[in-house]
Amino acid sequence: MAKINSNYRKLSAGYLFPEINRRVREYAAQHPELPLHRLGIGNTTEPLTPAVLRGLHERVDALGQRDTYTGYGDEQGEPELREALVAYYAERGVTLDPGEIFVSDGAKADAANIQNLFAQESVVAIQNPAYPVYVDSNVVAGRTGEYDPQAGAYAGLVLLEGNPDNGWFAAPPEEKVDVVYLCSPNNPTGAVATRQQLSEWVDYARQHRAVIIFDAAYAEYIADPELPRSIYEIAGAEECAIELTSFSKFAGFTGVRLGWAVVPLALRTEDSEPGELNRMWNRRQSTFFNGASNIAQSGGAAALSPAGQAENRALVAYYMENARIIRAALRELGLDVTGGDNAPYLWVKTPGSLGSWDFFDQLLQEAQVVVTPGAGFGSAGEGYVRFSAFGHRENIEAAVRSLQSNLTL
Repeated sequence: MAKINSNYRKLSAGYLFPEINRRVREYAAQHPELPLHRLGIGNTTEPLTPAVLRGLHERVDALGQRDTYTGYGDEQGEPELREALVAYYAERGVTLDPGEIFVSDGAKADAANIQNLFAQESVVAIQNPAYPVYVDSNVVAGRTGEYDPQAGAYAGLVLLEGNPDNGWFAAPPEEKVDVVYLCSPNNPTGAVATRQQLSEWVDYARQHRAVIIFDAAYAEYIADPELPRSIYEIAGAEECAIELTSFSKFAGFTGVRLGWAVVPLALRTEDSEPGELNRMWNRRQSTFFNGASNIAQSGGAAALSPAGQAENRALVAYYMENARIIRAALRELGLDVTGGDNAPYLWVKTPGSLGSWDFFDQLLQEAQVVVTPGAGFGSAGEGYVRFSAFGHRENIEAAVRSLQSNLTL
């Protein structure tokens, strides 16, 4: 008799975005004459750049000719793209081998799949608040107990509590953990780890033979040259860290789908040899994955060309100007704002004693502005909401005007 994976039953209700959509639909139905201003979306909005479009078109055209058609490629990624990624890291002073880079269809899938490398009994630590895939994928894998609504956490997970005092980036715990998920710039808080903070984590991981899963999907939004964009800028990180990142937020590939993982040859656990985790991930990808779209990979290579990087950094600057506009308006209203300077997200404390959903409702009803309640990212997010800088400039400016004119605090 077939039986289900009962770990799915442990998942707390995935109510965040369905609940947001329900409330917004109800409000829109009751007030059809009022425009909605969506500042909660984590999705890019501006078109692909000319260099990227050329790369995509050239590959599409090549697929239409018998002499240049290609089918399956290397599961690890096309050599041209992997070499381009090696050069991209070299610009930051990071030396990688192409064999350490594995191209995928996005960092979200990698964040869920990468934990397959580690033993079932591994103790996992995750930032709180955090992007939900880190938690949910480990729940489904059976590494947790039941969800405790009172604690806002799953039994067995170690939560790394973020708060204003630690800059929303927790220090290593006293106890030993085996696998650590870190995200910098962080989604949802917009906080970025300093070199000192990352150095403390690398020292901890090396001491305990732990592995850091480092999500750097928003690295291109870091403007401060003193802040690390890659964990491999920290000495020794190649022994203890896997880096995941993506073209989604840098080059607008949210729908195109393209990312990569770096699994260093020097990476080790308590019971592995150097190179073994790299070989394991290679085996996993070769067995369960046929490689990212060849069209998308050509677009990715074009995005990493000098012209592509210049164009996409201009696009990042566009979104960060949106963030500046939103942040200035929110602070003028007297709200406490984190982020928006080295990340496209702004983490805003709710006024008074309002809960996340209460402030969500107030913003929707008074200013027709849609945000994301912080409670949906973990218990430490209660009392905060996330604003997103992704949007057309005219829509951002209209949302700001509505906040300034209609929100009562």
